[in-house]
Parts: sequence; C-alpha cells; structure tokens
Amino acid sequence: MFLHRGSGQRLSVDEAWTRTAGSCPEAVLLDVREEPEWRTGHAPGAVHAPLTGLAAGTTMPVAARGRPLVVICRSGHRSQQAVQLLAERGADAVDVRGGMIAWAAAGLPVIDERGDGGSIA
Repeated sequence: MFLHRGSGQRLSVDEAWTRTAGSCPEAVLLDVREEPEWRTGHAPGAVHAPLTGLAAGTTMPVAARGRPLVVICRSGHRSQQAVQLLAERGADAVDVRGGMIAWAAAGLPVIDERGDGGSIA
C-alpha cells in the first residue's frame, strides 16, 4: 500500500504532484472544494468530489474508487476533514499540506473548467 490509512500523514505539493501526475499515477488527486472553486481553477487530472457531498453520503466518483487518494482543498483544512471521513470508510487517503494555495504558489499547473489557465478562488 502506498499511503498510510489513518496515519495523519500530510504530503507537500511536490510529493502530491509526483504521486498523482503522469500517464500512470500511483494515486488520484481528489479535490474536495465546492463547485465554484473547482470551476475557477483546479489541478489537471484531479477528480472532483466536494466535501459537502462526501459528508452527506454521496458516492465516490468512479475514477477514485478503490484507488489511493491524495486529497486537496483550498488551504488544507477541508482536505484533513475529508481524509478522516474517507479513512473511516476504508479509503487509503492523505491530504496535501497548504492545499491549492500552496500548489499554485509552487508553480504547479492550474486550469479552469474549460482547460485554460485557472486561478485559486
């Protein structure tokens, strides 16, 4: 297993990029921000599953089911909540320290809903 279920481990944005990018990533980048935030800017290849939906019991997107998860939000607070929720459901998940703010600050790619250059709301 690549991650440590329930360990409280947090990844840097560079570690998250390494584990979720490329043609055969070892984990899925799961963005738990709300729809307006997602549309404005998200990481390429990320899967969207808002924390409010996960907390309400919505099912995990197909692309993320049964895969190790690297969970990201705007700053790192909601992703920690999501990791705890997902771990309770048996998922292998860790969160990204600093969230999308740190992601963008590190110069990692951000796209909007059309695939153009995005921004972090």
